[in-house]
Amino acid sequence: MIQNQPTSAAEFVLILDFGGQYTQLVARRVRECHVYCEIASFDTPLEEIMARGPNALILSGGPVSFFNPDAPKCDVGIFKSGIPCLGICYGAQLMAAELGGKLTAGKSQTYTQTDLRIIDSSDIFAGLDPEQSCWISYGDVVEKTPPGFKLTARTAQLPVAAMSDPDRKLYAVQFNPESVDTPSGMDILRNFLFGQANLSGSWDMATFIETATDAIRDQVGSHKVICGVSGGIDSSCVAALVHQAIGDQLTCIFVNHGLLRLNEAEQVRRTFEDHFKIRLVYVDAEERFLRKLAGVTDPERKRKIIGEEFIRVFEEHASKIEGAKYLAQGTVYPDVIESGTKSAAVIKSHHNVGGLPEDMDLDIIEPIRQLFKDEVREVASCLGLPEDMVWRQPFPGPGLAIRVLGEVTKSRLDTLRLADSIVVDEIKAAGLYRDVWQALAILAPIRSVGVMGEQRTYADTIVLRVVTSKDAMTAEWARLPYEVLEKISDKIISEVPGVNRVVYDITPKPPATIEWE
Repeated sequence: MIQNQPTSAAEFVLILDFGGQYTQLVARRVRECHVYCEIASFDTPLEEIMARGPNALILSGGPVSFFNPDAPKCDVGIFKSGIPCLGICYGAQLMAAELGGKLTAGKSQTYTQTDLRIIDSSDIFAGLDPEQSCWISYGDVVEKTPPGFKLTARTAQLPVAAMSDPDRKLYAVQFNPESVDTPSGMDILRNFLFGQANLSGSWDMATFIETATDAIRDQVGSHKVICGVSGGIDSSCVAALVHQAIGDQLTCIFVNHGLLRLNEAEQVRRTFEDHFKIRLVYVDAEERFLRKLAGVTDPERKRKIIGEEFIRVFEEHASKIEGAKYLAQGTVYPDVIESGTKSAAVIKSHHNVGGLPEDMDLDIIEPIRQLFKDEVREVASCLGLPEDMVWRQPFPGPGLAIRVLGEVTKSRLDTLRLADSIVVDEIKAAGLYRDVWQALAILAPIRSVGVMGEQRTYADTIVLRVVTSKDAMTAEWARLPYEVLEKISDKIISEVPGVNRVVYDITPKPPATIEWE
């Protein structure tokens, strides 16, 4: 399986992941500084790190105490490599312990905002006021800096909140500069990236496109590529990117699995045929997918069934395309994280990551695998995709199958399709479509008593889920105006047969996910 990733950026930061919940947020912040970065496992060998040639390293936080027998450890040669290195929280504690500082075990790990006193502002705190506020995790505590390090900041609870050894280009903070609750956090990261690692911040989406298209050409050669498209921003962006790289060597396949939104199949076909001028094969596989999903209620089984069936459909049609060897798909970074990594638990298997079958006849190309959604939108804009497609809200690959809770049937899908179209139409009518990350309806396996037309009803429940987010790694429920909620509820109940109740989900992510399954 081949993963096409733009690792040849002129400037490159490698983030070693120790399992921290904010690791991906660190990556987002580095990207916001126009510096390309990637995340790698904490135990990546030094030889491999050096071979990749990063300009700087960042050691992430993590949930485990350094004193735990199974605590993750990196190659200590990192600290002697001469590569500028910033340790954050667990990364800072690991640096202190491995280099001879004094570290004491904490009783528990809790997060809070606290006051930070800057002692030395000659490196990563350059230009900042001595009194700051920061978001901090209380766990293990660095009591004394290692030999050669100087104390640069403290808090009332932490005698060493930050330390540095500029001669060895080593820096560490026991708080979260990537959090918005550390107001000067971006300044601290910029001071590290630009002041200590001497980076220029020249990476942008135009650079990404150039690097990615070159990598696609190098991998593909004279072979043919098929790309599964859904009409969503991720797969459409990949199709445009691959087409720019190899032209007519690309064939797009649009599989109508019967799990799409209202009138979506025809809309997608028109967009690709009229705007992209890309070869498109349309496959009507509704009966095939519904037959496979019959009787299935477990969400992970749904995802894996849909993922495998997608691949089987692609393989069947790829076999008719002479020279087809690769499958391009729109995997993005949140998909990878939620599907589980070496240091992150499986949240849910995305059909194009954890749901892929092992016995595949096609190699995978995933050119936007390391991008967050807002970056994908920027790439899509650079490639000239229509604005309504660029700003189309995310839609899961398994489609409405994971919004129909319980068994998936055509009648239940039709009910949800009508309710979902009302939600989207009313959000657009209220001028809120670009303000929210996702607005969706969920058909819950709950029936309740109601009264309609002076008659008793016993009917289905629609859950309304509307969230705000920047990159889907975290999300808040949208505080919609009451009149918008009321209009959505009224229209669903009056226009969707078999529904007599609408409820609003007000759970953030975490602890919930955006989708229900």
